[in-house]
Parts: sequence; structure tokens; C-alpha cells
Amino acid sequence: MHIHILGICGTFMGGLAALAREAGHRVTGCDAGVYPPMSEQLRALGIDLIEGFGADQMALKPDLYVIGNVVSRARLPDGMPKFPLMEAILEAGAPYTSGPQWLSEHVLQGRHVLAVAGTHGKTTTTSMLSWVLEHAGLEPGFLVGGVPLNFGVSARLGGGRYFVIEADEYDTAFFDKRSKFVHYRPRTAILNNLEFDHADIFDNLAAIERQFHHLVRTIPGSGRVVVNGLEESLTRVLAQGCWSDVRTFGSTVSDFVAEGDPSSFQVRQAGHTVAQVQWTLGGVHNQLNALAAIAASEHIGVSPNVAAQALSSFENVKRRMEVRGTVNGITVYDDFAHHPTAIRTTINGLRRQIGPHARILAIFEPRSNTMKLGTMKAQLPWSLEEADLAFCHSGGLDWDANAALAPMGERAQVGANVPEVIQQVLAQARPGDHLLCMSNGGFGGIHTQLLTALGQT
Repeated sequence: MHIHILGICGTFMGGLAALAREAGHRVTGCDAGVYPPMSEQLRALGIDLIEGFGADQMALKPDLYVIGNVVSRARLPDGMPKFPLMEAILEAGAPYTSGPQWLSEHVLQGRHVLAVAGTHGKTTTTSMLSWVLEHAGLEPGFLVGGVPLNFGVSARLGGGRYFVIEADEYDTAFFDKRSKFVHYRPRTAILNNLEFDHADIFDNLAAIERQFHHLVRTIPGSGRVVVNGLEESLTRVLAQGCWSDVRTFGSTVSDFVAEGDPSSFQVRQAGHTVAQVQWTLGGVHNQLNALAAIAASEHIGVSPNVAAQALSSFENVKRRMEVRGTVNGITVYDDFAHHPTAIRTTINGLRRQIGPHARILAIFEPRSNTMKLGTMKAQLPWSLEEADLAFCHSGGLDWDANAALAPMGERAQVGANVPEVIQQVLAQARPGDHLLCMSNGGFGGIHTQLLTALGQT
């Protein structure tokens, strides 16, 4: 089968492309403004990428078009369609489907799916769980919204009956407004956390809770729901009805509890110590992610002790506190954080790692749809509390970043473009500093530009 993927460079669609290629399908795709790591992965797989969404791509005559949720029926100011290819597909009556639907029908059918849902930590926890199953000899398939360093790819079919998937609550496609994760029908599901996000498609937290409950409804009675016991929102989700085994983690009264520092801690189950995790990661958020992975893997017969051994060699994910380089004693990091809670958690994790005296310069762009709308701009000073200085790229925003960051006083600066932000950072950076760049996009290659500029000072 020849499939042509619209929006192929998104982390989910790029992973789907890799799975389809591995399964023997011919895969082509198109997107606009591609950036690593997915563009690099696709090129390494030999998948042809076409820039833009021109109707001339109909000449490829694929057997099926797979439509990413970046595609819409939107029109440009001049009245022309933003996605001419989609309009041509509809006019021709050509066959098309969504990414999650294709995955459900062609990859997940007949497998034990372990799904990882939550506002934060999905990619890291999915990677942890995949590595635990790999360490246990189960050869899992997986699809992760990033590139786990232990595997070097974001997706693979695997050789066993288990498939681990990052389960996103974002909508499926312009023609299917259900959350992606309702297509996956897991037997094991992690509900890591839940707070308001995706303001472009959800009106409030209750609307997202409703979608999470739709996921819970699809889990069989012999399945397991692994739930963060610290989250009131998830308590409300389960209160709507749950027909499966439930295991909690995180709180002092949970089934799985951590004791000790996040970099070295005991795992206690039902009051007994069952494992010890010693690894290179830090941060309470990663400690909770580990507990979730341990509880989920136990459902399919992997002991907590074996899971903890696997986590000791877990190498995290690209763009998750990834060190991009050190120049003149100044270290530059790349991280995917974009929601205020994720920004605060990421900074806290770095603070725990480097201690109270080293300086953190937080460099970020509010690029997600939620942040572009300004829905959470008031939370930014709170999210940046542990940073010594903050630098905001305000390009493309319809709200005043200077006003939003005013409570931080001279600790915060705003730049209209990447070069301006770089100049602001260079004027402040000094040996021993940690430059933490946070964005869910490519951020204009700011990491490389900073390292180059620092080497010239």
C-alpha cells in the first residue's frame, strides 16, 4: 500500500510513518516548516518529504491519504484554501483516514496496548515503560512523541504482543474531534496527571476530564488503570465510572509510593519495599513517571525489581533536559516544556541537579496553541520563580508578554525575535550559568546560535 501522510513531521505522524515503512508500505508525506528530531528520522528512513500542501501532490495517486490534525478547512485572507491538497482530496472523493484510525486498524489490532495519557510527562513515561519491557525481554512495539535515547527512534513495530503508545488527548483530525487516545483501546492505561491545556479545542478542564473518561470506558474489566493519586481531576474522572482494576501511585496512601531523593529512591508497594531506583534523572516529576511505569509493567508480569533495574539504565528522551553543549563554562540545554506547569517542573528539576547557587537563565517561547491564545499568561511568573533570569521570545503573540512578566521586574526580558533574545542572553550570561531553552518547536535553532555566539565572546 502507498500512503501519503499530510502533516508527516509532527511527532505522532512521523512515528506513524516509521511504523508504516517498517510494515512494508510505501510512505510519502508533506508538511510545512519541518524541524528536528522528526525531520532527521524521516530522512534517515528514506521517506520522501514534500514541502507544503499543494494540490499537485494528487499526482502521486496513493492508495490512501492519512490526515494529520494540523490540516483544516481554513482559508487564507485572500480566500484561498490553506490546505489545497485536502480540498483536492475531498473534491476527488479520494480515500482518506486519520492517523489514529490508521494506527488502530493496521498496527494495534490484536495487541496488548499500554497507553500513557496525561497533560505532562507522556513522552518520558512512554519511553520509560518501553525500555522496561525491552529490558524484560518482551520486545515491545512503541510509538513515542519524541526520540528515546535508549532506542534512537520514535517508533517500531516490535516482535512481541505488547505495544506501548503515547496517548494524546488532542483531537484526532478536522473530521474527527474525538481525542486521539480513544482509538487505541488499551488494556493497560496510565493517567499521569490532568490539568487544563489545549485551550484551542477545550473550553475548560471538565471537557478534558470527559475525554479522559471516554478513554477509561474503553479499558476491559481485566485491564488496569494506573492513576496519579495526587490529582483531584483524575479522581473526578474515575468517579464517573471505572470497570477495571485500579492502581494508584504518588500519594502516601497509594499502591506504589516512592521514598527518598528522586535520583535514588525506594519503591514501596502495599507498605513493603519492592525495588530501589538509582539513575541519572532528577526531579519529582520523573520519580512519579517511574512509579507509573513500574505499576503499569507489573500488570503484564514484570516485577517492580526488574523494572527498577531497567530504569537504572534509562537515558531519557531527546529534547528532555538535553545538554546541547558547554562553552566557556556555560551549558546550553534543550527542553520541550511549554505549558506553565511543565516550565516550572523543568526548572525545578534543573535546580535540584545543579544546586541553589548556580544561575539558571530560562529562555522560552510561548509557542503552543494554548500559550499563543494567552490563556495561561498570568501563570508565567509563577512558572519561572526558580529561574534567576528569564528571556521570552514574543514573536507571533497577540498578547503583551512584557505586561505578563512585569511581576518579575528586571529578572525578565522580552525579545521580538530570536536574534534579539540571543543578544539579551549574551549580555547577561557568565561562566557557570545554565541556559535552559524551552519550546515545543525548533525555536529558530537558538541552541546552536547561542553556542556559536558564546564561543566567539
